[in-house]
Amino acid sequence: MKKLIIIVIAILVLVALLGVIFYFYMTQEIDLSQFEHLKNPQISTKKNQQMLVVEAKGDPNIVGEKAFGLVYKLYYKIKDTPKKPGQHAPRARWPISLDTPKSEWIGLYAMPVPENTSGLPEHEAKPELTVSLEKWEYGDVAEILHIGPYTKEEPTVKRLMDFVNEQGYTVIGVHEEEYLKGPTMFSKGNPEAYVTIIRYRVKKSDEP
Repeated sequence: MKKLIIIVIAILVLVALLGVIFYFYMTQEIDLSQFEHLKNPQISTKKNQQMLVVEAKGDPNIVGEKAFGLVYKLYYKIKDTPKKPGQHAPRARWPISLDTPKSEWIGLYAMPVPENTSGLPEHEAKPELTVSLEKWEYGDVAEILHIGPYTKEEPTVKRLMDFVNEQGYTVIGVHEEEYLKGPTMFSKGNPEAYVTIIRYRVKKSDEP
């Protein structure tokens, strides 16, 4: 019994530690000056990135916390991942039409990891969460900064799409978000202060 109590305490301490790290990271003040250029839509070139990915089906307001919880748990077990303020922000891709009922959404919740990452840490498999290492392709991307709740992204997305068309590009990738500041494991915080980069892979419309 004593050994069991020690194990339970150790697990609770680990969960609390991960929570504190996640809380600190997602509530730290963001220097928006480095993203000032993204207040207007931009097209740039981005390198491909090795990613730790957790796939989950369902409303992100319900499954997102569990998925990102697993992402961070595994991320901190991987050797050589930056484990300090200034590490990469978490991302997610949505390989579905955004007008799909949220209960049927497929979310790819992810964190960038070093290019030499070749295997996943040991973890308990969960049927509702699929874990993998993936190479996310980028190349030319269209990006814009969204400040505010996720539920109010539609005008920002439309602004980005209009810009893509005006510049003679076509979207070839799924909707992607990079979360510079958002909810934490302990609180939703202030949704009006959420900071998100909305991103799509694009190509010139006259390219094959």
